[in-house]
Order: sequence, then C-alpha cells, then structure tokens
Amino acid sequence: MTPHPSRALRRRGAALVGVVAVVAASTAGCSMFGPKVVIPQGIPPGPGAPVPYIDVNGPGRTADQLKGWATPISESTGIPLLALEAYGNAAEAMRQRDPGCGIAWTTLAGIGYVESKHGTYHGARIAKNGDVSPPIRGVPLDGTNGNQKIESSGTDPHNPNAKYDVAMGPFQFIPETWARFGVDADGDNKPDPDNIDDASLTAARYLCYSGGDLTTAAGWEKAVMVYNNSMSYVLSVRDKAAAYSVDVEP
Repeated sequence: MTPHPSRALRRRGAALVGVVAVVAASTAGCSMFGPKVVIPQGIPPGPGAPVPYIDVNGPGRTADQLKGWATPISESTGIPLLALEAYGNAAEAMRQRDPGCGIAWTTLAGIGYVESKHGTYHGARIAKNGDVSPPIRGVPLDGTNGNQKIESSGTDPHNPNAKYDVAMGPFQFIPETWARFGVDADGDNKPDPDNIDDASLTAARYLCYSGGDLTTAAGWEKAVMVYNNSMSYVLSVRDKAAAYSVDVEP
C-alpha cells in the first residue's frame, strides 16, 4: 500500500530531523575548523607563551635571538614577526632588569596593535633592524578635538620646526615622554621612537614605572591608564592582549 503523501513527507522530515540532531550532537562546542578558543576577559591579560632567556646586553639587535620563539606565534596571531620579536625582547629585558614589574609581551602587543597596528599603520613597514618607515605620526596636539595642547619641543627628528608636538612612532610617544624614558634596544646606541625595538623597550620601561607590579589588576590598569587616560583604551588593549595570550588573532 502506498503511504499517503502527507505521511511520507512527515516520515522523511522526521528522518531528516534525526540526522540533523546527530550531526549537531557530534559537533557541539566545535566549529568547522576545530574547537572555539575562549578568550579570557580578566585584568591583567594572560602573559602568553613564555619568552626564552636571551642575552639582552649582547651586541646588535638582540631581538633577532627570538626568531624561533616568535615565528609560530606570529603565524597564529597575525603579529608581524619583527614586531613580535621586539615585544619579546622588551619583556625579557625588563624581566632581567626589573623582575618586580612582570610586564608581558602580550601587553606590549596589545598596545602596539591599538597604537599603530604593530608598526604597519598606513602602509608603514618594519626593516630588519626594527626601523619603521615611513614614520608614523599622530595629529598635531593643538588642543582641538579633545587633544592636549602641547607646543612643539623641537625634538621630533622628522619635523623639528613644527608648531605643535605630535605622537611619534609605533608606540605613539609624545616627545616629552620619549625624552625622559627613551632607550636603545637595537644596538646602535641611538634611542629612536621610529624603531620598534627601541619603542617597545621604552614602552615597557614607562609602563613598569607607571604601574609597579603589572601582574596585579590594579598595577596593570594603572600603567595602561597612565599611558592613555581612557577606560575604553584600557579595555581595547586588554582585549587584544587577551587574544594574543591564547595564541589567536583578535
């Protein structure tokens, strides 16, 4: 006896629902490309893959020693290799010189992304020695659009005759702050805000000075807030750093 068409449709529909249920049960908690990675939301963000010991006082660009460590992380997070080497070098240098600070490379990477997309903003590129070109510059700090008003100090190497200061380099340092905290990290003995090695170590030094113990929520938040006095900025850096801490691209 031929089933009634409506009954046959219901049977086929029931069978289809059963198949879908089995497939759904077998893939619960997974995506087409594997399990979804949960990104932590706490402060401070996680430290990520430990940076190996290197001789941060050696000759030349000491960040080059981190290529083996940085390569797989760069591939999974999208952080340019040279930038990641710079962040790791800065974090390890501060660990050796100021172990009480506890700054992690993920924090530097979070700031580096927000400030300049890791030194690649507007098509800028990072040379093998860490130099970023063309130089990345912020808007004139003329007191408009919520910016500070800072008369030029004449210390911007690319625009010494400007009327107002501008933030400089991949970590967007105000010239006054750079003049106080700027350090050399690429081995040429010339602190340069447009060199991502120098800028990363200077940022690490400034953050440690500002926040003290960055392994605590209070210290980390204070440090990043001093760097940029905005809670939305703090959370943006946290989100990027947290993604990097679990080895994914934000």
